[in-house]
Amino acid sequence: MMDIQILELLEGARYAAGLTAVIDVFRAFSLEAWLFARGAGQIFAVGSEETARRMKSVNPDALLIGERGGKILPGFDYGNSPFQTADAPLAGRTVIHTTSAGTQGLAAASGASGLLAASLVTASAAARYISRQQPHQVSLVVMGLSGKSSTPEDLLCARYIKSLLEGTPFDLNRELAALRNTAEGRKFFNPQTQNVFPREDFDLCTAVDRFSFVIVAEKTAPGVFRMKRTDIPV
Repeated sequence: MMDIQILELLEGARYAAGLTAVIDVFRAFSLEAWLFARGAGQIFAVGSEETARRMKSVNPDALLIGERGGKILPGFDYGNSPFQTADAPLAGRTVIHTTSAGTQGLAAASGASGLLAASLVTASAAARYISRQQPHQVSLVVMGLSGKSSTPEDLLCARYIKSLLEGTPFDLNRELAALRNTAEGRKFFNPQTQNVFPREDFDLCTAVDRFSFVIVAEKTAPGVFRMKRTDIPV
């Protein structure tokens, strides 16, 4: 029987053990799923902005994508938005990706025996992957806002994955309707923040189970992870 724990934020990531899913719905790991679906060749998730810039300097053809505080980092090709990257020239390209929460969680989860990058768009696939691995221990790490404060969308995703693993009921439609009216949901509909949080991102990030693949994170250097798309058919 699996021991499933839900942990929160960077502190929780440091305590993660066993097969670990680091969850970032708004928007890091939703974005990575969309990037893979649109043809990205490979994605490197990077904790440090400095490391991301150094990797770009030695691979100038790579796309540099990232944010701090939600806003695109200076000199980067794109911010952390599924909608704003919709027309990015991705086919076969390498993406270097750094964010305030999701990529930081991967770097902090040093005690995990295996790592997934999860979000609502890959939630059921993540549950199938975990179930087929049959680990004794599972950690679901919700990254929240900059890894420092809890947010409802990441907790929702963790609870949904847990319900799938345990075979227990979960009223997903009610939860999603409530999410739209939270502070984190409303920022996508605020005209003053549309340049950073376009309203289309809300729908793209809450397209539950849109993809039948998971994103497996493989550490290649301190704070650097090669993200691998792995199809998990139903």
